[in-house]
This record gives sequence, structure tokens and C-alpha cells, in this order.
Amino acid sequence: MDLIYEIFDGLPRQGPGDPKSTQKAYSFLGELPLNLNIIDIGCGTGQQTIELAKLSRGNVIGLDNHQPYLNELKRKVTIQGLSDILKTINMSMFELDFEQNYFDIIWSEGAIYIYGLEKALEDWRIFLKNNGYFVFSHITWFKGDYPNDLKEYWKNEYPDIKTIEENIKIIEEKGFNLIKHFKLPKSSWWKYLYTPLEGNITRLKEKYKKEEDKLTQINEVIMEIELFRKYSDFYGYTFFIIQKI
Repeated sequence: MDLIYEIFDGLPRQGPGDPKSTQKAYSFLGELPLNLNIIDIGCGTGQQTIELAKLSRGNVIGLDNHQPYLNELKRKVTIQGLSDILKTINMSMFELDFEQNYFDIIWSEGAIYIYGLEKALEDWRIFLKNNGYFVFSHITWFKGDYPNDLKEYWKNEYPDIKTIEENIKIIEEKGFNLIKHFKLPKSSWWKYLYTPLEGNITRLKEKYKKEEDKLTQINEVIMEIELFRKYSDFYGYTFFIIQKI
């Protein structure tokens, strides 16, 4: 894990996304109460968490289990004068400990796959108020006839990857209304994630050129980038804006 954190060190984000997509997803929320309670699960260094605080002016919690990410988020929060409304908590998404029916909005960009979509919809809904919103971005297939190398990659990396339509069916079966969904643009992967990530990889390949096990991990990240470069028409992240009923 230490190498994984080093690979992603200093990046604007730890997963695909961008401020405009966060703003777009937020714009689909209906009338919201005053004094909103919002949690961003798996916030990382919190580019989207800060955006949520600016958009909502509510009480925002950024939750992650890697303290250096939270330290970086807190540094940015202080600089931007948001300390009164944005707090951080070091907690695993597998051990959430909050009051039931507490949050108006549960948000999670690019992290829900760690927990599992179906399980998250089941387990986290107890923390959400009735008619509260659950907003997340999640890896999905965009079309079929996948090339074999791409199919094998996702079979090993995340075998539960599904189409947008299959995810919508799961959402509805778990007692949520789908408000809106949209695909993240390809630029969301490159500007804030893969382009700066390639810079880290170049440096780390030189640093660990004599350590075969670490080079193997680094090469796996290179393969991930190259697959997206080649096959991004077939898959990507989709934002889902849903409401508890």
C-alpha cells in the first residue's frame, strides 16, 4: 500500500472527476433544507469535498482512512476559509458510525466500488434522511463487444462492473429513485488524474528500477492508463443522482 500511496502522491484527485462534473451532479438535486448535513465518503484529498462545501454552504464531512490525504484536504480548507463548514474524519467506509437518518446528502466520487455498490445502497441508506440524496460516480460499461484484453483486465480488477442500465435496475431494487445520470467526460480522467499520474510514474520507474516487485506494480498502473487511452469508448465513470424513498 505504501507504493500505491506514493504513486498517487501529490495528485489533484485519486480517481476520475473534475469540479464541473461535481457542480453538474449537484445541480440536479431538488429543493434542499437549510443547515444541510453532507458526507463525502472516500474523499481522498477532497477536490470534490471542497466544491460541495462551496456549493452547499452546509455542514460537510470529508471521510477517508488515509490521514495524509485528510491532512492535505485540511490544508486546502484552511487556505480557502472553509474550516467552519468542512470537517474531516479518519474512518473506514466499512466502519461508519453515525446517527441514523442524519445526512441530507451522501456523496462518493469514484470510491463506492471499494465497498460494493449493492452493499453500499443497502448499508448506507440508514444514515440518509427520507427523501435524502445519494450521489456517486461509478465505473460502468458504456457498450458491449468488449475487446478480450479489456474484458480480462476488468475481470481481474473489478468483476462486478456492469452497464448503466444494470446499475439503474439495482438502484431501483434497493429503494431509490433515479433522478439523473450522466457519463464523466474523458477529460475528467486525464486533466486531474492520468496526466499528473504519468509524471509520478516516470519518476518512480527510475527510483525503483532495481526493485522488480515495485516495478511490477508500477507497470500495472501504466497498463491501466494505456487501456483507457485505447478503449475509453467502452467504459468509464457514470454519475448517478438518486433519492431515498
